[in-house]
Amino acid sequence: MKDQNLLVKPQQNPVYQDFTADDVGWKYLNFGARLMQKGETWEYDTTAHEMAIVVLGGNFKVDSDKGTWEVTNGRKDVFSGIAHTLYLPRHTKFTLTATSDILDIAYSWVTTDQDFAPYLKQPEECAIELRGGDNANRQINSLVQPGFPCHKIVCVEVYTPSGNWSSFPAHKHDERKVDTDGKLIEAELEEIYFYKFQSPQAYAIQQVYTYDRSLDEIIRARNNEAVLVPKGYHPVAACHGYHAYYLNFLAGSDQVLTATNDPDHEWIYGTWKTQDPRLPLVTADMNVKT
Repeated sequence: MKDQNLLVKPQQNPVYQDFTADDVGWKYLNFGARLMQKGETWEYDTTAHEMAIVVLGGNFKVDSDKGTWEVTNGRKDVFSGIAHTLYLPRHTKFTLTATSDILDIAYSWVTTDQDFAPYLKQPEECAIELRGGDNANRQINSLVQPGFPCHKIVCVEVYTPSGNWSSFPAHKHDERKVDTDGKLIEAELEEIYFYKFQSPQAYAIQQVYTYDRSLDEIIRARNNEAVLVPKGYHPVAACHGYHAYYLNFLAGSDQVLTATNDPDHEWIYGTWKTQDPRLPLVTADMNVKT
């Protein structure tokens, strides 16, 4: 999966995404996703990694040497509410048990030398941002936002309505830069886009490119597929007729989302006239306790 092979297709269940930083030639991000039946368990030790577990659909209980947490109002799927997110620090041994008929989770783990408190973030705690405008309008839910008490991980989920553009105007975060006052103006971050759709025929188009076009890839991403962004700009367009969901995990030099815009398209900021009336596509009150 090294070099420019940026699309990671799903494997067979139950663990349908599973790759490490070493697998893809990265420094930081490891990623997995799994489906579990009610009563099934997953035992894991985070060892030298911090970890964030995102509920894509269903409920779980987690017993660990750092505490116990339970989700009882998990969304049915990503289009039926906002995620619960469990942050676990390094050296945490846990057993996760599915308590709904089907549990769908995604997770990322990143090496760390720092210790933080575990935390189960509730849907109503997640800030919702409607970013952009016109047909570049989308919804961003902050799960592990910049400033969250952790070391490296950042995680957001993004909803792009049918036919809209997302992550646009294009931006990049592949080198750490500061201005003359020492203010951070771009971080060096690896990023994963993990896609979900309501229909099997749906897809999104994602471009990953550098300004000099030494990397210039156009990718069709379908349900349960992941796109790797090792560097460069990475805009997305949702197929007409189908809303697109993607989960972003990022990690790198700083626990931020600081990025630099593609100068060719930066003029678009400030030109939007409308907000998409379909947004927000999901809210926390859609989560129903079971």
